[in-house]
Amino acid sequence: MYMRVGLSRQQYQRIESQGNPRLNTLELAAQGLDSEIMLIPKEKRQAVVQLLAESKDCSTQDEADEQALVDNPWQGLLED
Repeated sequence: MYMRVGLSRQQYQRIESQGNPRLNTLELAAQGLDSEIMLIPKEKRQAVVQLLAESKDCSTQDEADEQALVDNPWQGLLED
């Protein structure tokens, strides 16, 4: 992980053991995880959580559809 984010092993271990990293260090770690840091107002938190849950439900359905196609590639091909 530390190599992916551009930190030395020592810097990464210090963050893990002592915590309290600087913002730019957190941004580097997020970038290495192909993520970004966001501040969400408390009054909007529930809406964000709900949106993420809905997004997860959609991706779960897409994965199920893909698996069904893998299991039976001819399914629905000749149906009207």
